[in-house]
Amino acid sequence: MLLSNSLPQLWLIYGLLSLVVLVTGHLGIRFLPRLPRWVTTGLVAGIIWMPASYSLTTLDQAEAHSGIAPAVVVAAVAVLQGKGGAMAGASLLLVVGAVLGALLGLGVWKLLRRPPAPKARAAERPEASSHERQEPVIG
Repeated sequence: MLLSNSLPQLWLIYGLLSLVVLVTGHLGIRFLPRLPRWVTTGLVAGIIWMPASYSLTTLDQAEAHSGIAPAVVVAAVAVLQGKGGAMAGASLLLVVGAVLGALLGLGVWKLLRRPPAPKARAAERPEASSHERQEPVIG
């Protein structure tokens, strides 16, 4: 194995699995119109991909292990450990990530939307050119 017990491999797997979740989730909500579908997908992407720093004490209490993890994971661990300070910081980052993701989804929707179709005027008839045959009109 090229990378063994390494954080880059963990982040790579997390990124690939989160892409699978986003694509299948986006396809799963096909019944929604495009705007809410893209905003919802962006919101979930922001929640999944927002990073947060953490600090955990080891079993021997001698030193603390710190690093960066997804904010949703940091918030979940903080809830399980009953640490309100870590949960508040991670929850704030989750909200920021959700808002940024929703804005990104709105931007994707604006980029991918189709231009409005030209409205046909029923009252106006196209003028026939002089060389085209015109049908006779009775009345």
